[in-house]
Amino acid sequence: MIHAYKFLLRPTARQAVALGEMLRDHCSLYNGALQERRDAYRHTSKTSVKYGDQSAQLKAIRAFDPERQGRWSFSSQQATLRRLDKAFAAFFRRVKAGQTPGYPRFKGIGHFDTVTFPKDGDGCRWDSTPHDPVTRVRLQGVGHVRVHQHRPVQGRVKTVSVKREGNRWYAILACDNVPAEELPPTGAVIGIDMGTVHFLTTSEGEHEPNPRFLGTVAEELAEAQRHLATFPKRTRRRTKKHRAAARRVAKLYTKVRRQRLDFHHKTARALVADNDVIAHERLSTAGMTRSPAPKPDPDQDGAFLPNGAAAKAGLNKSILDAGWGQFLAILANKAESAGRLVIPVDSRNTSRTCPPSLGGCGHVAKENRVTQAEFQCTACGFTANADHVGASNILDRAGLVLCAAA
Repeated sequence: MIHAYKFLLRPTARQAVALGEMLRDHCSLYNGALQERRDAYRHTSKTSVKYGDQSAQLKAIRAFDPERQGRWSFSSQQATLRRLDKAFAAFFRRVKAGQTPGYPRFKGIGHFDTVTFPKDGDGCRWDSTPHDPVTRVRLQGVGHVRVHQHRPVQGRVKTVSVKREGNRWYAILACDNVPAEELPPTGAVIGIDMGTVHFLTTSEGEHEPNPRFLGTVAEELAEAQRHLATFPKRTRRRTKKHRAAARRVAKLYTKVRRQRLDFHHKTARALVADNDVIAHERLSTAGMTRSPAPKPDPDQDGAFLPNGAAAKAGLNKSILDAGWGQFLAILANKAESAGRLVIPVDSRNTSRTCPPSLGGCGHVAKENRVTQAEFQCTACGFTANADHVGASNILDRAGLVLCAAA
């Protein structure tokens, strides 16, 4: 198995400055390579610049600027150029597919926060002081940085990434050959229905409350954003108060993100520990949170009819606050490590079908869903909680999937 570990770095003041300079120079390299590609395509010859062409220039760039580009690992600079090449590959793929392309953009120093070392031992060294009880990682141009290693690392370290989040620095290790930690079988099978009122509902009728982490800090966050908005957006140099206001907003968002991630990990772990098979809806969060299309008024040019955008915005905010996509990804990873089976099923009409497993008739109709929380079959009169009905139907469909696979 491939597994990632994330550890907090505790750099000294001088090392923190060097880490910031490393990000700045890699950001400059990224933007310079992007500018070269833009200029080459705008030329009358329509020249196409590839990763190999730009990687071959690194040696000359490092020799020309030894104080900045020459300080850092050659392989990490190649990884930055590959990052740009992947962005262009994704751009052309979207163009061919007829999707919204999104041309690669220049990165500001505040939006370039990761440097990757493709191979442990090439420009970086994990556990560089094995004789010392304190774990350290050695980074070229920075030195031996102390690591707060809160858990053991298993497998073989493949790549090391250094990431900045706010005013903190993290080391992210990608390891392969990580042994699976399979849990003993329980014989339990469960279906889960995701929601916004309840975070999830199981086929057994149990509800997991939705913590709504963003809502708990909404007032404080709104006040912090209003204070930040009083400063000009475009200025040559931020003042001390401007930087403090930006840090306050970032700190609140970071708190919400960490709370949500912790909740997702604990909830997924509980499901994996208690069940051998877990079925869930196959959800497209991006599609579900897409803004409604405008409705032009046929009787008046330039006017539009109400399209429910305000109500949809509130629902989109609740869906994104719940973080279904992140939770389902964590659930799949934990299940794979524990030897459990996770089955995504088609979510269409799961909350509109009278559930046979609960004594229903199997009738499908939009009118069966009376309200957000109430289900009442128009054919047989069966009533139940709508989320419980959806979870039961998801579990039934997972059984059909297993039968088809067998």
